[in-house]
Amino acid sequence: MLEAPDAADLLATAREALLQKLLPALPAHLHYEARMAANAMAIAAREIAADPAPIEARLSALAGDAAGLAARIRAGEFAPGTPRHIEVATLLRDMARLRCSVSAPRALRD
Repeated sequence: MLEAPDAADLLATAREALLQKLLPALPAHLHYEARMAANAMAIAAREIAADPAPIEARLSALAGDAAGLAARIRAGEFAPGTPRHIEVATLLRDMARLRCSVSAPRALRD
């Protein structure tokens, strides 16, 4: 077990320092790059916190991997009216939600 602070804490601390202390001291022409770096830190912290294991296990049990699932979808195996359509639709929704929770969490707000 790693001792504190962990990677997510370090990223949060670095991001806070970048936005609160460094950004105001930078010339205006570097603000975009500094904000981009801060956003990358936030994405990395969310990725560290995300737990893809349950979704990966469902995907593996259903089709092996994403390429296998895509091939089976293209082949019509999970088309509406087929026995596993709802299961696959739910898996795809959950995969999209996990990805959005890391890269674009505002997209999930109602």
